[in-house]
Formats: sequence, structure tokens, C-alpha cells
Amino acid sequence: MVTTHGRVALDWVTLIYRVPREPSAPRIAVWRKLKALGVAQLGDGLVALPEDARTREHLEWVADQVIEAGGTALLLRAQALAHRDERALAQSMSRARAKEYRELAARAAEVEVEAAGPVERAGVLKRLRADLRKIKKRDYFPPAERDDAVAAVNRLAITVDDRFAPGLSRGGRRRNSETLRG
Repeated sequence: MVTTHGRVALDWVTLIYRVPREPSAPRIAVWRKLKALGVAQLGDGLVALPEDARTREHLEWVADQVIEAGGTALLLRAQALAHRDERALAQSMSRARAKEYRELAARAAEVEVEAAGPVERAGVLKRLRADLRKIKKRDYFPPAERDDAVAAVNRLAITVDDRFAPGLSRGGRRRNSETLRG
């Protein structure tokens, strides 16, 4: 849809849901899944994501999970009528990811300055890379902190080197003895 200002409005997929209070396990599972997806919380039981095939499918799965738990769920396509509202929503999501990226970069820097051994560093590096991938999956409006977090993980990766950790690949995985001989 083109707005009156000539710009193309972003489509959002929204989920309106209600999960029974008891038992609490399904409600908690839904909350964790939505958090992992990086949804924008618009209100109690109302979340949104920028629409594409992947986000639509993910919210369809969550809706199914809500219904299986005895709740109600409704998926809708929406557009913000005012550009400022759309921008505020995107900025809110971006700020949430920026905070996660800052925390990840701080963890990487902390390990970099600690006297941790190379094997320990390799393990931490593997976890940080996995966390970075998870954050990137829910990062719909990348903040500048994303580049900082990637750089921090890359700096840590440089310290995990075969000279310091024989038998470990750059990904922190143990190599077999045949690989070490070569």
C-alpha cells in the first residue's frame, strides 16, 4: 500500500492471542517462543513482526501452539497508518536487538581480557557465535551495535589459534589425529 506521502508502508503480521493461565507451562513456552522470534509487543496478547514468508510461518506455528494449549489465536496483516508509528515500532525492535548485541560484545571482550586458556576460549567462542546467529535471526532492523558485536567475536576468534590450542579448529571443534599430522 502506498500512503498519502508516497512511501510504501511496511506490512506486519500480527498475532492476537490468549493462553489459559493454568497450566502455566504452555503459556511460558509461547512467551519464550515469541521472545526468541524478537516480536514487537504491542499490548497484552498482541505481537507483531515485519511480514515475510518466514515470520508469517513462525507466527502461524505459535498460533497453533496457543490453540493446542486451549487458548485463542488470530493472525492478521496490518499496516501502520502513520509513518511515525511504523518508525517507532521498528526503533523499539532495533533498540532491543542493540541491547543484546552490546551484551554479547561485552561477553566477548571480557573473555578476551581474562586469562582464560585457549580451550576455554574456543568453547566460549563457539557459544558466542551461536548466540550471535540467534540474535541475527530476530534482527529485522539491524542497529550499529550489530557490527560491533561481530567485530568483538572476530577479535576473540583471532585469539583462538592453532598455535595456542593444538587440536582445535577455528570453530572450537576437536580435530582427529589424522588432521593434526598434515
